[in-house]
Amino acid sequence: MTVAFFSGRSRRIGVALGAVSAGLLVLSACDKPTPLATVTVGGNSVNTEAACYNDGKAIKASDIKSCLNKKAEKSVEVGMDDKVRFGVDPEIADRGWTLFINGQQAEQEPYKKTYRSIPGSAFFSSQTGETTDRTQVSIVETSGKNLTGIWHFELKKSS
Repeated sequence: MTVAFFSGRSRRIGVALGAVSAGLLVLSACDKPTPLATVTVGGNSVNTEAACYNDGKAIKASDIKSCLNKKAEKSVEVGMDDKVRFGVDPEIADRGWTLFINGQQAEQEPYKKTYRSIPGSAFFSSQTGETTDRTQVSIVETSGKNLTGIWHFELKKSS
């Protein structure tokens, strides 16, 4: 005569607990996604994860230039009369963020809110007065003097 060590119900509970444990193990191996930054023009909106991010810690000084020079993967069309709306996750706003245009810092002081609007015309003329059809705008998260995250967008001048 054979005796079952576990009843059917106990086996099902054991299998369920094993599956949950395996799932948690798999999830713990996943990378945490970076905070998102968003650019909205009219009804068009694009968002992206960071091109460079070190979980809120300073990006190595040796990596900053190459991070700022990475090409934007997301783009949006902008008219000269459009408002360009930038939005960041609250954790980015808490630390502070600033805009870089074509790899150059455009502002001195970090912004501490999650949302702001800038006229589209501000992005398509250089300091020499020349106009351009494309501009790379980077949202750069700062913590004191350290850069902690960089998000890239390309703004394309619409006709």
